[in-house]
Amino acid sequence: MAAFTVWKFDDLDGADHAESVLEDCQAEGFLKVVDHAVVTWPEGDEHPSMSHGNDEKWRGTGWGALWGVLVGALFFVPVVGGVVGAAIGAISKMTEDAGITKEQLETIRTELTPGTSALFVVTEQGDLDRVGERLRGIHSKLVATNLTDGERQILLETFGGR
Repeated sequence: MAAFTVWKFDDLDGADHAESVLEDCQAEGFLKVVDHAVVTWPEGDEHPSMSHGNDEKWRGTGWGALWGVLVGALFFVPVVGGVVGAAIGAISKMTEDAGITKEQLETIRTELTPGTSALFVVTEQGDLDRVGERLRGIHSKLVATNLTDGERQILLETFGGR
């Protein structure tokens, strides 16, 4: 099963830096990045912006379409309680099969704020120890994942995240 993770960074450059590290790790064979997206939210902007790092060979996997729907529904719907709740409910129906829960979607929405960035990434087959060595010192917070509690704990210990 593919691992879906969302990592939050307290500055605008953190997600871009982590993306670069993951691309290097993939080139060295430490993991396979199926797809990823970087979301940044500059102070003063009404909404965050997204760049999609799609690898052509994975275009048919459907993750690319998910990024647009996910980010659009989480951050571009009117901020009216019922509308936000309905949007998150609708997205959660789409993401359930990938192991992404409604609660995780709500957490993503509240954690990503102006002045921060996030790396949304889907990976397969990873040598977490080798990747973790490369990501040490990049201060991040694991916001969402479809991993089990045990897998999540290993991930946090390996990458030094919170």
